[in-house]
Amino acid sequence: VQLQASGGGLVQAGESLTISCAAVGSVLAVHTMAWYRRPPGKGRELVASIGHDGRAAYAGSAKGRFTISRDNAKNTMDLLMDTLQPEDTAVYYCNANLRQNGASVWENVWGQGTLVTVSS
Repeated sequence: VQLQASGGGLVQAGESLTISCAAVGSVLAVHTMAWYRRPPGKGRELVASIGHDGRAAYAGSAKGRFTISRDNAKNTMDLLMDTLQPEDTAVYYCNANLRQNGASVWENVWGQGTLVTVSS
């Protein structure tokens, strides 16, 4: 099972961008999904998370500008980022607690990251 992130790119300040994450492989169930980011020269930080019931939580920098959503039928998650600023420049990683078919335990899995660059 892998998490595949996509949709990153270069945008100008004030623009919007949506990044996506898909859990691919033999997935039985996906619980909490989340987006993290690592700005240049800094540590990884939580951006937003969403439960299986759709309940979302946001870090301070994302509140009011970012919207996290998921499609449980497709095991996918999106992050709509509005009014992007240069300080949002980072590699964005998706993360999920999931269970593979035939497995008895839940795993915490990371995607490979997608780069978002916001120019001023």
